Amino acid sequence: KVRTMWALIMEMLTSLKKEKEVVDSVLHGLEDCVGQCVLDGTNVVFSVPRLLAHRVESGIHQVCTGNVYEAEKLNFLTVIQLLNEALRTLRDEHCQSELKQQIQVFEDKITLCNKVLQDLEAKRLEIEQQHCVSVSGSISRKQDWKAKWKSFLNWCPFNLILDQHPVSSVQFI
Repeated sequence: KVRTMWALIMEMLTSLKKEKEVVDSVLHGLEDCVGQCVLDGTNVVFSVPRLLAHRVESGIHQVCTGNVYEAEKLNFLTVIQLLNEALRTLRDEHCQSELKQQIQVFEDKITLCNKVLQDLEAKRLEIEQQHCVSVSGSISRKQDWKAKWKSFLNWCPFNLILDQHPVSSVQFI
């Protein structure tokens, strides 16, 4: 166990040495190019886009607590707050475009449902008309049949059937 722990510690130290060498080489490269390494925010020009400045100034979220520059140095806290607000703005714009797409999908579904509803209402009316025609046809056939029997026998066979059954003449109280 001790050997594996020692191996892990040595591996971690080796990786840290490699990372330090990389950072040193980058900083050394910057010193060669510029002559100095700027890590404190001095002599850094930072510009804020108008949309972001307007959003921050309008005080939607009250995000920024200070100026971008303090004592001629960049205020990193304010810069981070501005970057967070920029990310919020991008998120809001992205969400709005997603909402527009979702609204379009819902509008298409509503249009489809309205068309299906109209088709179903047309079918219902057609079925109702067919039913009315069949019922009226049945009634007219029944009346024709009744008229034929009445003209042939001078009375209706339905009355004969009703007269033979005493139940049909019972009156309920």
